Amino acid sequence: MKGGVLVDTGPLVASINRRDRFHTWTKVQLAEMEPPIFTCEAVLAEACFLLRNLPGGSSAVMEFLARRILEVPFRLEEHAGAVASLLQKYMDAPMSLADACLVRMSELREDSLVWTLDKHFRLYRRHARQVIPTLMPPGS
Repeated sequence: MKGGVLVDTGPLVASINRRDRFHTWTKVQLAEMEPPIFTCEAVLAEACFLLRNLPGGSSAVMEFLARRILEVPFRLEEHAGAVASLLQKYMDAPMSLADACLVRMSELREDSLVWTLDKHFRLYRRHARQVIPTLMPPGS
């Protein structure tokens, strides 16, 4: 799979945590992707938080950045209005800051897909009406 992948917290955590039920699936997907994979700082913060009790977990997230497997091209302050609108629109979903940033990133990069374990991405729309292409485990 070529570029244009926007990674959410779930696959990032699952690829690092061998005990995660999606670990094998995410490792297979990751092996087929051509770096860089794009994300936002909110995803990195969530991943580091969720991996805080796993020895080497947060360091593994930082290693993805150091090895340029992950890149963070998104600057929240440049898109704060659009992200705030998404958070308001989907407050009943509920939508996290990371989700809102990824939806906005998908609006900016039309050829992208969101790699996620989060079923809410089936509800979210980019540009208010467009389905967001996603990569999710089978049956989810």
